[in-house]
Amino acid sequence: MAVLNDLEPKKVFEFFEKIASIPHGSKNTKKISDYLVSFAKERNLKYIQDDAGNVIIFKDGTEGYENSPSVILQGHMDMVCEKTADADINFEKDGLKLAKTDEYIYAEGTTLGGDDGIAVAYALAILDSDDIPHPPLEVVITVDEEIGMLGAAALDCSPLKSKIMLNLDSEDEGQLLVSCAGGATVIFKYTAPVQPVKPTHDGLLKGFIDDDNYMRIKLSVSGVTGGHSGIEIHKQGANADTILGRALNCLNKSEDVYINLVELTGGLKDNAIPKEAYAVVDVYLEEDTAEHVEFMYEVVCNKIKALEKILKKEYEATDKNISLDVERIMVSEETDDEDMINFSADYKNPTDELVMLLTSLPNGVRKMSHDIEGLVQTSLNLGIMKTEKVAMLRECIFSFSVRSSVSSEKEELIDIIECMAKIVDGRVEVTGDYPAWEYKKDSKLREVMFDAYVDLFGEKPTIEAVHAGLECGIFAGKIKNLDCVSIGPRMEDIHTTDEKLYIDSTAKYWNYVLEILKRLK
Repeated sequence: MAVLNDLEPKKVFEFFEKIASIPHGSKNTKKISDYLVSFAKERNLKYIQDDAGNVIIFKDGTEGYENSPSVILQGHMDMVCEKTADADINFEKDGLKLAKTDEYIYAEGTTLGGDDGIAVAYALAILDSDDIPHPPLEVVITVDEEIGMLGAAALDCSPLKSKIMLNLDSEDEGQLLVSCAGGATVIFKYTAPVQPVKPTHDGLLKGFIDDDNYMRIKLSVSGVTGGHSGIEIHKQGANADTILGRALNCLNKSEDVYINLVELTGGLKDNAIPKEAYAVVDVYLEEDTAEHVEFMYEVVCNKIKALEKILKKEYEATDKNISLDVERIMVSEETDDEDMINFSADYKNPTDELVMLLTSLPNGVRKMSHDIEGLVQTSLNLGIMKTEKVAMLRECIFSFSVRSSVSSEKEELIDIIECMAKIVDGRVEVTGDYPAWEYKKDSKLREVMFDAYVDLFGEKPTIEAVHAGLECGIFAGKIKNLDCVSIGPRMEDIHTTDEKLYIDSTAKYWNYVLEILKRLK
């Protein structure tokens, strides 16, 4: 039964509900892509569906607009699929369960997919209409935007003739987005041979582990605020991965503590600031009595709690709940030898190198823009840190999201990481490289949209740039002299199970989009 059929604009919400009924998570877009093709066929509209699943639908200009410059309407068809623990849904096969309040639309127990289902709904409602004035349209709906803008990267733009593009993938009312950062994922891999060993005072290694002269601990960082590394990195809060490196360095530089790393874990996505991280560490002792082990555990806890006190003061404004914890892990006589393998080698301790790397790797804001006040120009985020065992090797993997609105500065950051990798015989892989969308000083589209907003709503929109990736950057790199602006109705908590699309804002921006098209004659 339709849930949104009493809402206006009727066609927009009708198409939004249809989209929500079709599974369309990232990497699962064939059904929604085929639906867009069937939509075009039913209306005798020319279309292109490429091998990736991207769809372009063409429509002639209405009366009086036949010879107007064509306009691209652009959004993406995939959504982020998240659900609550008790949500009964298979995102591969099931549609969403839409619901509404007087103010907003949401999905029961899951993400809503307003990002970017509303763009698709707007576009389909315009294509379906016979009485909306508009120039010739090239509607471009891409796949897999949420996992690296893969569809836009794969799209052949040669069939597109327009130099004007209205991107409908923003969620803040009253903003005209006119620039975004370019970026790349940089994966730094460090590999070391491993065996059970014990360090001596001079840092060399000798012998094998005796059962009673070491203890194993789990050192954890939690309570970090986190956030999106493009949108919220300007707050310069803590990063759980780098804080863990600082805690490990606190232990490693102590004269009375000798450590070897067993495991490093932190973060889930390279573009998200990690909220939690932990390390499993073997702490080696000079004596082998139980009393000394207990005393050393107390020493380690005191060192870590002293650092926690410092961090709480440093990050009082951004991460007031930051916490460092030490947990003793009991290792029994039956423990498999593989569980006792540590980062170690014959003549050096790779733990030293790893701790120094974690302490030294660049992270956070690198440069602010001189052109747009408050805009981060260049940054990087250590988003994922993990260890993997491969045969008799242990590999430590650091994954960074590198961003900049200046291409040379992005390349410089990648060079810095590559240079650090060479120092420790590591290696670097660069993936998902996408260009910046540079600010266009002379933009007719921006002027039209600014004036239309003022005339419709009686207030001025703000001109904004964002330190995050948008498909506009890829299209601007493929279509010479593209004039592009990104807008969208108000949404909150996107990519979470609390996602909301506001009804009044959806209607407001529908009228706004129609007015923009009307003025692009």
